[in-house]
This record gives sequence, C-alpha cells and structure tokens, in this order.
Amino acid sequence: MAIRNVVLEGDDILRKHCREVTEITPRIRMTLEDMLETMRSQYGVGIAGPQVGVMRRMFVAEPEPDRVYFMINPVMLEQSGSQIGDEGCLSVPGLIGTVERPDYVKIEAMDLNGEKQVYEFYDFDARVMCHEYDHLDGILYTDKAENIRDAAEDYEEDMD
Repeated sequence: MAIRNVVLEGDDILRKHCREVTEITPRIRMTLEDMLETMRSQYGVGIAGPQVGVMRRMFVAEPEPDRVYFMINPVMLEQSGSQIGDEGCLSVPGLIGTVERPDYVKIEAMDLNGEKQVYEFYDFDARVMCHEYDHLDGILYTDKAENIRDAAEDYEEDMD
C-alpha cells in the first residue's frame, strides 16, 4: 500500500463526474487500499477516487475506527430525514462548514470482491456516505455549506 497525494480544491478534477468501474481488477483493489491508507494518514473518515486523481465511482469510508466500507459504483437507493452538522474535507484543508444532510441513506454498491451489497446508514455514518458520494459527481461540501470557517479558530473556541 502507498500514501497518495490528495487533490486540493481548485483542481478541475474535483468538479468532474466519475466513470463507473467496469471490472474490479487487482489495480482497483490496490487503489482502494491506497486510498484507505491515505485517508488514515490525514486523519479522515472518508476519501473518494477523485481526491487521489482517480476518476472512477468508488470511495472508502471509515466512520469509526476499523469499520471500513469499500464502495464501488455506489447507487443511492433511499434518503430520508435531516441532520445539520459540521464537515471538513481532505481536499479543502483547514476549513469546516455546516451542512444539511439526510440522517438515513440506503446505498447499493459492490465490495472489494465484486459482490453487490446493500447498506443502511444513519446519523454520522449517513453524513460520511453522502459527503463521499457527492465527490463522485463533482460536488464539494463547500457547495452546500453555510458558515464556512477556519477549523483552527473553531477548535480554539472549543478550548476556551
């Protein structure tokens, strides 16, 4: 596995729609494993293909330690409810913003073995999945966020 460079906001690649993965090859598996290592090295909870320069419909999410989801060609089947919370992004370092997301999502995706899986996510997990799913369509959280601010300042306020 290898740590890859994270593409930063301003790069056109983050605004493009990703293509489907047509075959789960050893290279696709290795890329997803690299994405996991890259995400963990940056203390993230999710990372999508375009964030490492790969224009394929795939992402990795780890909403809590050692609970990893490899999502290949995800399809959003259902969404409901609403939650409002702060988000950041590895491709938009140093900033956070408040985003409204569904508090329930149902997603169908292939796993690393090419098996179709159906997942249901709630609360924070749903937020993570929606955030990463948006990346596959060229959408950044900052497109939906209010109150975008410096993460360090927010952290300092919490310490007071």
